[in-house]
Amino acid sequence: MKICIFCSANWQIDHDFFRMAEELGQWSAEEGHTIVYGGVNQGLMECIGKAAHEAGGRTIGIVPVLVERQGRASQYNDVEIPCDNLSDRKQLMQDQSDVFIALPGGIGTLDEIFTIAASATIGYHSKPLILYNMKGFWDSLIQMLDNLETKGVTRKNWRTYIKVANSLEDIIALISGEK
Repeated sequence: MKICIFCSANWQIDHDFFRMAEELGQWSAEEGHTIVYGGVNQGLMECIGKAAHEAGGRTIGIVPVLVERQGRASQYNDVEIPCDNLSDRKQLMQDQSDVFIALPGGIGTLDEIFTIAASATIGYHSKPLILYNMKGFWDSLIQMLDNLETKGVTRKNWRTYIKVANSLEDIIALISGEK
């Protein structure tokens, strides 16, 4: 399985997020899954790529040419796919992946989450999208999505398209269809 990871490229975030990302990367490698990610050598991106790579897993980094020119591509990319811009990057990630997991992240991660969710709502794919709610990181987004649903502006229950996991065990259960 190819697991796409959306996440922060910043270092100045909760250290527990790095530990949890490392566990996810190691588990994916042990299970024979491939990590598809932004391929940058910073923050949680570097952490997940390194953990999967060093545990014997395969990583596919989708790296914008502009980022590569700045020397920010990770050395842990087993395969590096260059792209022209962030729209291309999201499309390549969607095409390359079987499931999407959003770790803590900022504006770019939100953009990726909503691009994948919106694509699912109109039928472009039916691939699972999971918010990894590390230490309640996504609680305010979950609350906002609940509010949108209450106001009737979402097509269906948003949980039809976006699942929530609070632990690696939850992710495993969601991916295996047990939850």
